[in-house]
Amino acid sequence: MTSIRLTAHDRANGAALPQSRGELSRTVRQALTRPAGTPLPQRVTAAHADPYGDDLQLALYLCYELHYRGFAGIAPEWEWEPGLLRLRAEMEHRFLSALRADTGPPRKAEEALADLLVEPTDADGPSQFLKKKGELWQFREYAAHRSLYHLKEADPHAWVIPRLTGRAKAAMVAVEYDEFGAGRSERIHAQLFADLMADLELDTAYGGYVDAAGAEMLTSVNLMSLFGLHRALRGALVGHFAAVETTSSPGSRRLAQGLRRVGAGAAAVDFYAEHIEADAVHEQIVRRDVVGGLLEVEPFLDEDVAFGVDATEWTENRLGNHLLTAWAEGRTSLRTPL
Repeated sequence: MTSIRLTAHDRANGAALPQSRGELSRTVRQALTRPAGTPLPQRVTAAHADPYGDDLQLALYLCYELHYRGFAGIAPEWEWEPGLLRLRAEMEHRFLSALRADTGPPRKAEEALADLLVEPTDADGPSQFLKKKGELWQFREYAAHRSLYHLKEADPHAWVIPRLTGRAKAAMVAVEYDEFGAGRSERIHAQLFADLMADLELDTAYGGYVDAAGAEMLTSVNLMSLFGLHRALRGALVGHFAAVETTSSPGSRRLAQGLRRVGAGAAAVDFYAEHIEADAVHEQIVRRDVVGGLLEVEPFLDEDVAFGVDATEWTENRLGNHLLTAWAEGRTSLRTPL
């Protein structure tokens, strides 16, 4: 294997390795602290692991983060180390098989996207709860959970760009351009979320709340990485992106209203206010040009797009149920309280 020197930047920058939560995550964590290429124990397998459990999801998160910013002090060669990739593939197979089983039979993208536009009148997800009666401590917990994604917002979806062509690619780049601040670093959505966190007196460090977040949040973040890293799942990633952009605007409106109600600062409100208008426009572009353009060229990906939509809704509903159950019982939704 070609040796890649561990630079001073690699040693000092990046998040600290999270604490393990079982055999799989312990194996991956211990491997990363050793020289790249160190063999993994042969007995370690994901064959019987809970596909949505803390152990497997954290192990996947550790593997996936090597493709983002890595971890402080960890050799960059681990990103493509064959032994680690083999274990990751086994975990991905278990995760993906469970998702396909739990999201129901295949269907068409048009049907899946249409369902996103119909919100039940008795809906009471996290954004509805926070708008109506959420307290400041619950908004802070919500932001801590979401930081696992929002501090790298739009990054997972960028992986699909070289896999698109024509109208779909042009539209995807246009939406991503907005997500990355339209040329203004202070308006990058990840930076706006860091500003929100600072307003709520939270740690703005990338990956700062991984140890506090449970499997439900890890599953939601890992879903994007799973779809993004595999060209074969490009249709599912487009479906995920469409689901996010379609549901973002109304949810952001509710969260902005709730933050104003509890007296949060301007920076906290600004993040969601930015998404109210931007994502209302993005929704139309994504549905018409990204999804439409993709299926015009590759119509055989229709059911994959629908799967991406349905898997996104399934994981988000699971996370929402976790949050609301904890808050209804008056306890923290995090593994460790803020």
